[in-house]
Amino acid sequence: MGASFVIALREGIEAALIVSIILAYLKQLEATDRSRLVWWGTGLAVAISAAVGIAVFAAGAEFEGRTEEIFEGLVTLAAVAVLTWMIFWMRRQGARIRSELQEKVDTALVTGGLALAGLAFFAVLREGIETALFLFAAAQGTAVEGTEVAPAAQLAGAALGLAVAIVLGVLLYRGGIRMNLRSFFRVTGWILIVVAAGLFAYSLHELQEAGWIPILEAHA
Repeated sequence: MGASFVIALREGIEAALIVSIILAYLKQLEATDRSRLVWWGTGLAVAISAAVGIAVFAAGAEFEGRTEEIFEGLVTLAAVAVLTWMIFWMRRQGARIRSELQEKVDTALVTGGLALAGLAFFAVLREGIETALFLFAAAQGTAVEGTEVAPAAQLAGAALGLAVAIVLGVLLYRGGIRMNLRSFFRVTGWILIVVAAGLFAYSLHELQEAGWIPILEAHA
């Protein structure tokens, strides 16, 4: 539950931060009438992300035996790769997010309404699909054979993390709180590196069980 909470909280904060920066900049430009386009793009991205998450979990439930091990191993390995890349990308690009988003908003306002909706859509969709992959990997990596308790706990942790992220996002936008986002992303990055290590071990175990990695089996 802890891993999924941190994953959902961090990804949710990233998405909320992106949306709040766009909305705040539109307010600064006195173009708040365009805000509804941002919300349309955000809502569509959330819906598609949820559909992707449901599809991934449903696909995993359909497979059995060696096919299940391969599917879970590959999806978890992909989640580890994206998670690790995301941590280091945020460390390099975090300080430039605001200025880059504002430049994109300027361009979108000139191009047209759909461009502004698309900016919010693709930014939030990326975070949403990442979250779906991470949660599936975390749920499978902590599952106990023959029970659904661990996956259910992971989903509960994710729901709590997203709820906290939404509340914090609203407060950040309205100026109700101040957060040291650099420290937040640094600390959660350290935690997620440990989570990624555990998921990497799980993915190797599943691929070894499936016979895709026929070495070091005695040490798995």
